[in-house]
Amino acid sequence: MQHLEHERLVFLALGESDADNGESTHLDTCAHCRAELTALRQVAGLGVETQGLGDLPDPPEHIWRGITAEIRAAEAVPSLTEARRQQAAEQATIGQRPGGSPTAPAAPDVAGPGPGGRSRSRRRAGWSRWAATAVTAVAAAAIGVVGTVSVLRPDEPAPAPTPAVLASAPLAAFGSTPKSAQGDARVLQSGQLHLHVANLPRVPGYYEVWLINPTNMEMFSIGTLGVDSDALLPLPPNVDLKSYSVVDVSAEKYDNNTRHSGDSLLRGTLTG
Repeated sequence: MQHLEHERLVFLALGESDADNGESTHLDTCAHCRAELTALRQVAGLGVETQGLGDLPDPPEHIWRGITAEIRAAEAVPSLTEARRQQAAEQATIGQRPGGSPTAPAAPDVAGPGPGGRSRSRRRAGWSRWAATAVTAVAAAAIGVVGTVSVLRPDEPAPAPTPAVLASAPLAAFGSTPKSAQGDARVLQSGQLHLHVANLPRVPGYYEVWLINPTNMEMFSIGTLGVDSDALLPLPPNVDLKSYSVVDVSAEKYDNNTRHSGDSLLRGTLTG
């Protein structure tokens, strides 16, 4: 049984056209094509449903790198229509050579003969590639923002590996901070500190992240936390994490004072 082309299924999933009688009959009898169409419609539906969710946090940077890789990979692969046209032309050339075996004539362009038909076919093939890429991009963004749906094709590249964790620390409420406040810190092999916090009390200023030497209480700031609960902060290349092993999140005021305020909200000791 010959299945429907993937590009055609993309058009049907996006609602660009309706299935004709032959396609409808095929979908009624072919579980493979029906399942692929259902998956594509789910991904397209996610794109529609999330258009109004402007308050969601931006997806992590590696998601956008994955989308870019998917788009470049899709652009590098010729469409099935172009590949078949090229194969038919090669077969016709072989049939015209001396001693060559006769071959069936190439099928006419689906958009009709003449330069205008070929131009429309190329535009249609370009739109098909764009539509397929758009569905892939929606799927990648949905994985990053919603985190509940993953639609992968066998020829898609594997996601980038997660950086190795060199050390980590659970962060607990410190001093008079409510006990519900918590977090965790991870030192990544990429030279960054990944920080995740939850239930921090509201402060009139901002939150700042420090590394502290518990032996002599020397400390230095490595960055600030924004409105998000996650932060990825660069570490100095020569930092000694065996000495500066305490991660501290403090409440700071907008007073042009670069020293620690003395108001620590969370603390934890790195191990690893």
